[in-house]
Amino acid sequence: MPFDHYGVLSGTLHGHHRDQPDDQGRWFHVNLEVDAPDGRYHCAVDVDSHKSAVGVRWKTFTLDAAALEPAVTLPPGYHELDRRPASGALDYLRHPALVDRSGVLFERRPPSWLQELLDLFGSRPWHAGSNTEAATALEGILAPGQRILVFGEPFGPGSHGDVGMHNIHQNQGDPAGSPWWPENGIWQDGATITHRPDGRYDVFLNKFSSQAGHTDSAGHPLT
Repeated sequence: MPFDHYGVLSGTLHGHHRDQPDDQGRWFHVNLEVDAPDGRYHCAVDVDSHKSAVGVRWKTFTLDAAALEPAVTLPPGYHELDRRPASGALDYLRHPALVDRSGVLFERRPPSWLQELLDLFGSRPWHAGSNTEAATALEGILAPGQRILVFGEPFGPGSHGDVGMHNIHQNQGDPAGSPWWPENGIWQDGATITHRPDGRYDVFLNKFSSQAGHTDSAGHPLT
């Protein structure tokens, strides 16, 4: 079944850091520290494991504020979102501002002139690469002190008393038999979105190569 809770954290980015590499094959994250009125949140953005056979996919692009309403108008703090289009919830495969119809996958970031052309025609292809390349792409839209919106599943307080957000990635399309199949659902995808000085928003979306690009009304893969 989908997550019990899904929403968006609106706050100010205090800082960020990467997980330290190890030899255990654990999932690799970029960790965001986000300040909100009720305290500091820990947000773990999955950018794959340095030893995993499951590849990471990501994309970054810029949107006008109107494309992300009503989420961008919410005050600082965590907000639960209904799993439906008008609530501000995100769905990589259904939200009109997020959907990519090009069917293109780049193994490396395209030249700037090509990226500008793709953006002009609304094509936002996925990029494939290493976890460090995905982390670098995310870090490119992060700056301490800026407003940030983090979509995903809330957690906490944990064993150390921390609260935050996780499952900050696509949360549908996981294959049958995988540990994440029961959590598939539509309109509950995670994302990291930051406010630019020009009033627009930079968007970082991330998913795994095992996740389908077409799903049914329950978020399960379509064959």
